[in-house]
Amino acid sequence: MDQMIAYCGLDCIQCPAYVATQSGDQEALEKTAAMWREQFSSPQITAASIVCDGCKGGGRLSGYCNICEIRTCAAGRSLETCAPCADYVGCAKLATIHDHGPEAKATLDGLRAAL
Repeated sequence: MDQMIAYCGLDCIQCPAYVATQSGDQEALEKTAAMWREQFSSPQITAASIVCDGCKGGGRLSGYCNICEIRTCAAGRSLETCAPCADYVGCAKLATIHDHGPEAKATLDGLRAAL
């Protein structure tokens, strides 16, 4: 599997929390949690809170992915990703994630262009 595109356009397979979870690498989870605590100014992030099987994996979800409005919205609309959504352009839910991860926007823009 080369990609696992989340509703927002992020590739779960490229996510360090997903990679560490799937490999069972507790040290990598700890390092990722430390990095994200600093990057997102979120002292509550722990290795246990970022264990994740991908937002469409049907298993464990990291802390943020578990409450993600984008995931809830797209799943509620029965969409594979946000790309085909009629509300894609100008979606406030996507704006923040795309500010932090412009590659996610590029992925969704590419999927949208291929529709």
